[in-house]
Amino acid sequence: MRLTSLRRSTPFRLALSFALLFILTVVATGGVMYHLLRSGLNAQLDTALNDTFQVVSSTYAADDIEDLVTTLDSYANLKPADGVYSLIDGSGKKLAGNFKTPILPEGVFTVKSADIGLKGDTVYRLQTAKLGENTLVVGRSFAQMDSMLRTVLVSLIWAAILAVLAAIGGGIFLARRAQRRLDGVTRTMLDVSNGRLESRIPLRNADDDLDHVFKQINNALSRLAGLVEGMRQVSADIAHELKTPLNRLRLTLEEARRAHDEQDDVARLLDEANDESDQINATFEALLRISQIEAGARRLRFNSIDLGEILDLIEDVYAEVAEDNHQRLIVEPYQQTYVNGDRELLVQMVVNLVENAITHCPPDTVISVSLRREGQAAIVSVADTGPGIPAAERDKVFRRLYRLDKSRTAPGSGLGLSLVKAIADLHAARIEIDDNDPGVKISVRLPAL
Repeated sequence: MRLTSLRRSTPFRLALSFALLFILTVVATGGVMYHLLRSGLNAQLDTALNDTFQVVSSTYAADDIEDLVTTLDSYANLKPADGVYSLIDGSGKKLAGNFKTPILPEGVFTVKSADIGLKGDTVYRLQTAKLGENTLVVGRSFAQMDSMLRTVLVSLIWAAILAVLAAIGGGIFLARRAQRRLDGVTRTMLDVSNGRLESRIPLRNADDDLDHVFKQINNALSRLAGLVEGMRQVSADIAHELKTPLNRLRLTLEEARRAHDEQDDVARLLDEANDESDQINATFEALLRISQIEAGARRLRFNSIDLGEILDLIEDVYAEVAEDNHQRLIVEPYQQTYVNGDRELLVQMVVNLVENAITHCPPDTVISVSLRREGQAAIVSVADTGPGIPAAERDKVFRRLYRLDKSRTAPGSGLGLSLVKAIADLHAARIEIDDNDPGVKISVRLPAL
């Protein structure tokens, strides 16, 4: 990745922003730590100074200052010498110590070397007090504390530099890594836009947020590919399935015109043409209805639906229809179960399954409708004892306009089960086809309330 592209990279900018935030945090934390350390060392220095002053002054006696002089000289001769000590009498004469101090007020204060007659630029913390006619001065330099603070400051500066380098390097690394994944998305989208709908975004199986997003995009692409393939299939099926009724309609109309020229009765031929036209219209209406359902607008009409009421309605309406067809329709005992859905569409779904069984099964077939609950699923099943559906055909029967060879002579458009699938998809349901030995059993597994 070139530097100019890297600067425009959103992952790099994001990484750089977090790096800047990290650096500011390090600097702020270092500043607070430095301030606290300096305050602590100052307090520690004052404590040490006071302790030394108390030890030295405790050797003073009003009528004998020899012990005080000895003690003070001992402290003044310590190596390394980081303290100053002085004892002067009332006339300003130095009695002990390692420097001659000017007259100073009593108390604790900070002075430079030049302020007390010493060479250099060392800063001292002094404590002075009167001991009888004499003045005792005890001082400690800031040299060790300043050396420690310098070490800490240098360490913080190096830590900040390393943090900057690590942040920039890490930002570039993360940006390149993330950009490679985004480039995979770009390539996939380009492939899809060029018609290669089988292209998918590569996954790393890292189970991170990007993988989850990419999985959703891949699922959407799979659905898009399925819809496009469905459109292609529908176009081919429409051309194939409607060619025959359109040709029959054309031949019927030509025959009607010829019969009219020959002064024959054309009413029967016109009725046949009308029937063919109705069949074509019904096919297009079914296709339009499936498209409307797949669009998802009917979700706005969802509410709590009692599936048992739908089964009762099916029994009332279709028991006699099955009987007229020399078949028997049975609604098995069920447990009251509710789902969230569109009542009209759910009725249509079960009706299509029952009508499909009635239409394609021979006389003496038993058709059973059942409802049961398994955990969080409500399962509506329609089973028959008819000829069944070959295993190789089960994945195809829900395609639009698809009809089994043995069913092509039966009335219908081949859209009944396609409508069932569209309604099931709208309700987030799963369709299962199983053997009924004999016959077939089609179950719709819906999310139950």
